[in-house]
Amino acid sequence: MELQFGVLLILVLVVASSGQESCTCATNKWTVCTQDVSGICNCTLVGSNHRVNCSTLTSKCLLMKAEMIPRKGKRFHGPRNGFVDNDGIYNPDCEDSGIFKARQCNQTDTCWCVNTAGIRRTEKGDKSLKCSELVRTSWIYIELKHKKPSSTFEDLEVANALKHLFQNRYKLHPKYVADVKYDSPFIQIRLSQNDFEKSDNDVDIADVAYYFEKDIKDNSLFHSNNTLNVSVNGAALDIEKILIYYVDEKPPEFSASRMIAGVSAVVTVVTLTIVFGVSALVILRWRRTRKYKKVEIKEMGEMRRPTLQLP
Repeated sequence: MELQFGVLLILVLVVASSGQESCTCATNKWTVCTQDVSGICNCTLVGSNHRVNCSTLTSKCLLMKAEMIPRKGKRFHGPRNGFVDNDGIYNPDCEDSGIFKARQCNQTDTCWCVNTAGIRRTEKGDKSLKCSELVRTSWIYIELKHKKPSSTFEDLEVANALKHLFQNRYKLHPKYVADVKYDSPFIQIRLSQNDFEKSDNDVDIADVAYYFEKDIKDNSLFHSNNTLNVSVNGAALDIEKILIYYVDEKPPEFSASRMIAGVSAVVTVVTLTIVFGVSALVILRWRRTRKYKKVEIKEMGEMRRPTLQLP
């Protein structure tokens, strides 16, 4: 009887432990998951009580917020997209829905306005700065470079492989992949998504680009057993570089002083170039003229030199 009870206890522990292991969020590693008595796995964002839907992508704003939470024994690494965000990483303010708030501020009460990708689109100001709306990033250009493959890829094969990747791994509807161009070893992907065509169930292209960038840079946001593998007709497409450009529905609102400063810098450079060029021509011409005069004087001197009279 005791033996049967012991076996039963071991089975219960095994089932319980296996249930805990399976209670993870496949689409977000920055979560804490617990399984209730009914077997349902509930996951919340690290550092908050915000419930995460693990059947789809988590918003970029919430991901950035979770990445800002210090972790014991690990050095924090924030979003590595400095080529589009010269201000570096920050701890964003998010709406309850997970999207960025239009106005973002740091600990020094410096504020700025952002787009739906969380990228600054105005000059920085103080707390009095007003951001009337959250401007949508409607176009995203992703530029890739892959390593030398073992076999040659065809344009259509590469396009189909990447469209399949975006649809299956990142849950992006194919209609939002506007175009894929391939010129070995370079690839350009254009994502397009407007407010009027995006439904509540559609993932945002800014979130997709963020997940994709993390995958390429070996810092995946998915669970540890879900690594990125891209193949074209069975051959690996090993991407080594990525660059992302964000285009908003409305132009950025940087002040005219910044534009004037930029124009002034260009004018200064052009002016200095012209002055340097003219100076160089004058010096060169002066040297040539001086050399010519020396030769002329020398020749005239030889002509005027008295000849010796023979006896």
